[in-house]
Amino acid sequence: MGGSADPPEGTPEGGPGGGEEEYRSVVFDESFIRAARLQEFSAQERMADHAPAVRRRAPVRRGLSRQALVLVLLIAVAFGTAIYMGVRHPYQGPAESGPPAEPLRMTVIPLAPEGQVPGASDTDHLYASSPAAQFRIGAEGIPLPAARRTAHFSDGQVTNALSIAKDYIVRSSLYPEVLTGDQIRPVRVLLDPDQLDQFDQSFSHPAADGRHAPTGWLVRFDSSQAQLADRSIRVQGTLQAAETDASTLEVTADHTFVYALRAVAAGAGEKAGAAVKAAEASLFTVRRELHFRFDREDLRLHQTQLMVSYVQAGPLSCAEDSTNRLHPLLAGQTAKEGGPAGTDPYATGGATALCGSLATGSQPKV
Repeated sequence: MGGSADPPEGTPEGGPGGGEEEYRSVVFDESFIRAARLQEFSAQERMADHAPAVRRRAPVRRGLSRQALVLVLLIAVAFGTAIYMGVRHPYQGPAESGPPAEPLRMTVIPLAPEGQVPGASDTDHLYASSPAAQFRIGAEGIPLPAARRTAHFSDGQVTNALSIAKDYIVRSSLYPEVLTGDQIRPVRVLLDPDQLDQFDQSFSHPAADGRHAPTGWLVRFDSSQAQLADRSIRVQGTLQAAETDASTLEVTADHTFVYALRAVAAGAGEKAGAAVKAAEASLFTVRRELHFRFDREDLRLHQTQLMVSYVQAGPLSCAEDSTNRLHPLLAGQTAKEGGPAGTDPYATGGATALCGSLATGSQPKV
């Protein structure tokens, strides 16, 4: 029988150094096992002063984590910034808006020719032989001046006011659908809401009272008599901006528009004492002095308040009513005798009727 250290069957043959040597590195001896025994303290021993048998867990923290605190802080900062910007934004709040828009004051003066209206079949020749020879074409004749900041308005705000005024002038003086059609919406959408009732009443119930003449708001011809002979309308004029108070900008516009017109149909008949030369075109001139007002709400919404409209237009007959539409005298025509009905200067509530004479030098030399 083998010893206590040998396997029952003895040491395997050919085993290097015997079985004990082969398993010595992985077999735990008695001293290792004794040292590794678990020992549980008694109740009295646990009450004594020694390390606890079980490691204590770290106390669970009550409250928000660091990430949650950072998130709450960011939300608070964003909310505070939004409130601050809402208070400080230059376009917000009723305190930044000006007073309600005043009604438009308008004057339309027809200019009667001294003789027969000159005409030509070539519109380029007409323009070249007139004072409008050096005028620019269309919106190019309405350049924006260099914008300078004011005490209470930035460069950008001044530029915006000038741009809106130019947009109004272009739509109300150059759009073909406005000039010879019945379109008014392109102009209406640019007006301050406080003036829309006056605008709508001007077109539904035109009146020569200095408040409700469609031709004070825009340029439009009697399309049953005249049509554009050339859409390259000649324009020249100026725009100027100035601050009137801390909440208001004003833009003054002074422009002259020259239109080439032709009769709608040949043989349109006699009008104003002369036969219409339907094959020939003639020039029609409109000078418009417009005064615009803007508060910060107008600038934000791309709209304007039209305060003053002073219009001179010819050749027209003083006997024709120019309140609703302009009735141009065309090539070969002369003005009818007579003029507007007499006006009582002592009467209140109405504008005094005016009519001027179109200077000979303003007509093309053909």
